[in-house]
Amino acid sequence: MVLKQLSLLNYKNFNQRDFTFNPKMNCIVGANGIGKTNVLDAIYHLSFGKSYFNPISSQNIRHGEDFFVIDALLEKEEKSEKLICSMKKGAKKVVKRNGKVYEKLADHIGFMPLVMISPADRDLITEGSETRRKFIDGVISQSDKNYLNSLLNYQKVLSQRNALLKYFAANQTFDLETLSVYNSQLSQLAQPIYEKRKAFLTQFIPIFQSQHQAISGGNESVTISYSSDLDQGALEALLVQNLSRDRALQYTSVGIHKDDLQFELEGHPIKKFGSQGQQKSFLIALKLAQFHFIKEKSNTTPILLLDDIFDKLDAQRVSQLLGLVNDHAYGQIFISDTHADRTEAVLKTTQHPYALISLA
Repeated sequence: MVLKQLSLLNYKNFNQRDFTFNPKMNCIVGANGIGKTNVLDAIYHLSFGKSYFNPISSQNIRHGEDFFVIDALLEKEEKSEKLICSMKKGAKKVVKRNGKVYEKLADHIGFMPLVMISPADRDLITEGSETRRKFIDGVISQSDKNYLNSLLNYQKVLSQRNALLKYFAANQTFDLETLSVYNSQLSQLAQPIYEKRKAFLTQFIPIFQSQHQAISGGNESVTISYSSDLDQGALEALLVQNLSRDRALQYTSVGIHKDDLQFELEGHPIKKFGSQGQQKSFLIALKLAQFHFIKEKSNTTPILLLDDIFDKLDAQRVSQLLGLVNDHAYGQIFISDTHADRTEAVLKTTQHPYALISLA
């Protein structure tokens, strides 16, 4: 799969800009604040129907304008594909493929597989469990539509149960029979999600450890562990056990929406004991493992976006990273950097043609 052309209209800081890309290496260079990351984010937006950095779509419209349009031409499986993602203030976002509007955005997820590596990924280490759940769900969903649909249905029922708990509290009433219906629905949806998350990590962790070894030179041991309320048993029983707590809190306190991942370096939490460079290496290995997992499951080589990869990485780790992505296992790659000379010097050492796109 190759992204051949991209047109931006009123997207973030861009008024109107057209790009033509190299099928292998593309480097977007320019000063800070000029829009390098926004180009990569627009590509991400085409894949997932939302920004990597700001999920509130209306806030991605250029200041002073009423709409944005991201228009792209791809080549996938030797076919030309036209994708358009547009948003108008006060209206629903529209994603179209070859002129046909998707009724559900979930139907588009996975068509344009993509992996983004960004300094913002540090949130995976520093922020709460929701960020890590979104990561694992995003990886699985790109190759498993049933999983994505189950997840969306679970969130819908969860919202309904939480609304019911709030209603009980506000009106000083209680209806166990109605609540039990939601308990049963949540449990039926949660179990396969839990099982797929466990199965995913069984496959994913060895890939991740292999990528980390390549980046770090094999000098550090890393692991990921998964924790879930469902480790204790079926969700329906857990909901009954936690009924008093849920009524007091007015929300559902147990379930797969509380699952988390633990990231460890040399047996210790990387959040507390990892240096910035070690954390960055951990995150890059995580994302490269995501790339290889999606490639294997979808039989399509994802696009790889490397946003400001020189940030917080020493020269050796940058060299090791670019050595990895220079491999023919990788397809089209986009890199953003502030220093054109530095980037071009690195690109010249690769085995591939490249395009250097300067923003001014």
